[in-house]
Amino acid sequence: MRDYAIEKKNRVEFIRQTLASARAEGIVFGNSGGKDCALVGILCKMACENTLGVIMPCESKRNFEDDRIDAEAVAGQYGIATRLVDLTPVKKELVRAASCDTELSDAALSNIAPRLRMTALYAIAASENRLVAGTGNRSEMYMGYFTKWGDGAYDFNPIADLTATEVREFLRYLDAPASVINKAPSAGLFDGQTDEDDMGVTYEAIDRYLFTDEADEKDKGIIDRYHGTSGHKRKMPAVYKGENDSET
Repeated sequence: MRDYAIEKKNRVEFIRQTLASARAEGIVFGNSGGKDCALVGILCKMACENTLGVIMPCESKRNFEDDRIDAEAVAGQYGIATRLVDLTPVKKELVRAASCDTELSDAALSNIAPRLRMTALYAIAASENRLVAGTGNRSEMYMGYFTKWGDGAYDFNPIADLTATEVREFLRYLDAPASVINKAPSAGLFDGQTDEDDMGVTYEAIDRYLFTDEADEKDKGIIDRYHGTSGHKRKMPAVYKGENDSET
């Protein structure tokens, strides 16, 4: 187990240095009521008083109920400023407009909400000289379980090296609300959705594989497949280089 007293100190300093180098006046992050964003919000608040968590329900009923309640609980306990931006009508209009000449796939529809949320965060950040904090953990990144240009976009991420198991341990150290620590991980893309059901493998199995390189045959097959097909998400986009282009 990590020494979370040292982890807290080092990550808070990292955030402060990142803000200073960008000459930013504050931080904004998406507060979905989940574990990752709770940890990011707590660390950012410790580093910067001007930290804003934005609750962004988008059509799913749980966004307006359980997720919002948990997000507000974290914000209240740690004194994090909160705004609510309802993206439901924006999503409906975008789906209507984009569906004129094509039938949107389930994957396309699921990815709209994360991308709208990131658009909203960057609109606020650009208007108020804030940096956008990312909330993805190591386990999600290894699996590619995030939306490209959605929750996978940010200015900095203070928890990207932590597995889902370590995020949970860190939150216990920080005495975060039990309702957040114990809830099933979910992107809240639709009612009843959970990360582990979507992937077909548990975070416990993923983290065991990351820590020990061990997994049962079924879990290993799923993990390797997800990691192998999501490589493009972890790289900058491919760009053409002509013969005379110099290496940089």
